[in-house]
Amino acid sequence: MGGRTENPTYREVCTGTTKHIETIEIVFDASQTSYEDLLKLYFETHDFEQENGQGPDIGEQYISVIFYVNDEQKELATKYIKILQEMRYSPATQLRAASEFYPAEEYHQDYYQKSNGSPYCHAYRKIFK
Repeated sequence: MGGRTENPTYREVCTGTTKHIETIEIVFDASQTSYEDLLKLYFETHDFEQENGQGPDIGEQYISVIFYVNDEQKELATKYIKILQEMRYSPATQLRAASEFYPAEEYHQDYYQKSNGSPYCHAYRKIFK
């Protein structure tokens, strides 16, 4: 999401030249969970302070970004970034208006399951009460 190439391939996004960010699309039922709870989980499961990548994945296509779809989501994300700053963290997470989402090709879906790997960029750590 967020780049200038229409319907980019995963390999094109990996080059860092498309300006797209490797991301996922989350569709949720607000009667089951809240956007606020999803924000907390987002910040608690990745290194939101790392600039220019995530873990060993380096490049603009791997940066921490929240793509919001409305003003309420933007305000809540801004609120949590401020909370993290008050907790003495230095969030590198960017906020951007959502644009066209392009799913990766089938071979890259469910990557960890298909590669028999484990998440190497993400680990849960409790931050919020």
